[in-house]
Amino acid sequence: AGIYLLVRIDFMLVPEVTLLIALLGAVMALYAGFCALTQCDVKKVLAYSTLSQLGYMAATAGLGMSGLAMFHLATHAFFKALLFLGAGSVIMACHHQQDIFQMGGLAKRMPWTARAFLLGVLAICGVTFTAGFFSKDAMLVAAYDTNLPVFVMLLAGALLTAFYMGRLHWLIFHGVARSKPAEVAKENEPVVVVPLLLLAL
Repeated sequence: AGIYLLVRIDFMLVPEVTLLIALLGAVMALYAGFCALTQCDVKKVLAYSTLSQLGYMAATAGLGMSGLAMFHLATHAFFKALLFLGAGSVIMACHHQQDIFQMGGLAKRMPWTARAFLLGVLAICGVTFTAGFFSKDAMLVAAYDTNLPVFVMLLAGALLTAFYMGRLHWLIFHGVARSKPAEVAKENEPVVVVPLLLLAL
């Protein structure tokens, strides 16, 4: 809602204000990424990740690219919904365990959730030909052409996103089970899995 409001009132803002918004958005994208890196709760990792992506949108809107900000808002809605629903599927399967350090090895027991979640991770990291690539890459190019300090912070945030999201996927789905709930976890019913696959698509 905040990004939408920012886009709607951009014609009222003077250049000094939009520059401040761009810088604050870039700082938020980076800072929230570091916060996500320190969390143990799978939902908290994704929540801070959302704040980081909102920082990208605010920075892009501040640089005068409101259309790109709204484009990323739309693509982000889909892959973040996928990630949060995937986290819910994992939490249900692990008997409400949310600590990522108490998971592990779930890809063998939850193959559909693991694959769908991986697509969400690839999208938020901006991997080529995913939805996130088209919006995130465009925002980085716009920042590079407009404001170098903002670009540097957004690029660092993008690299950080790839690191903590890859780490999240690895800790949940790979390696060995690190708790009893993770050892006995199994794939959820179609009512949980089918929406994940639709969002992954």
